[in-house]
Amino acid sequence: MESGLRLERAGRVATLRLERPPLNILDLALLDELETACAALAAQPDLQLVAVRGEGGKAFSAGVSIADHTPEKIERMLLGFHGALRRLRDLDAFTVALVDGHCLGGGMELACVCDYVVATAGSRFGQPEIQLGCFPPVAAALLPRRIGAARTLELLLTGRTLPASEAHALGLAHELVADAAALDRRAEELAEALSAKSAVATRLAKRAVRAGEEHGFDAALAAAERLYLDELAASADMAEGTAAFLGKRPPTWRHR
Repeated sequence: MESGLRLERAGRVATLRLERPPLNILDLALLDELETACAALAAQPDLQLVAVRGEGGKAFSAGVSIADHTPEKIERMLLGFHGALRRLRDLDAFTVALVDGHCLGGGMELACVCDYVVATAGSRFGQPEIQLGCFPPVAAALLPRRIGAARTLELLLTGRTLPASEAHALGLAHELVADAAALDRRAEELAEALSAKSAVATRLAKRAVRAGEEHGFDAALAAAERLYLDELAASADMAEGTAAFLGKRPPTWRHR
């Protein structure tokens, strides 16, 4: 794609590659492509994992194009960026950001809306928007729940850059690996692990966990019960899983 986004699909795994090295800047064209790609992925019921990564070895993404912050473009940029991230966050497939290098501004927001972040030890994270006299809305909405309001304010108001070790300690990165080669291996391990499971079960499990994240216990448990009884219990895969266990054989998933 001319915008610099490439969508790949292999089995029940999809990869979104930002191909604007060295910094993989997110401009209007790329954001349009990202939202379109995520909408297409949402319509694929057998999809289990979506990986997001930046190409070039220097950056996952250094953020949204500063040229698109001008008065005549700012609203389209903001709504386009947030629309793309909402689409990504709402996917039933497990989303993983594979971070190698700079993960800054809108790039860090893109990584953080994913369910899981794996980063190389030399990566750097930060929300430097305050240096431009603005703030990152997605980070402001998302990070207090993850790292607390105080930590979020410190990061957003100072605009400082964090080493991967500190990002990991705070919970912004969930896992660290040594280098790019290790990142590729970890991506393969996650793809293999999820692909061996029922797509019905993995996708419904994510929806149940999201309910637990967004609601109190009673409401979240009620939502999980309805998913379990109304959708999972009616699936061919739950019947197959039970039959396989009782029959002492490996299950053959039908992903429905």
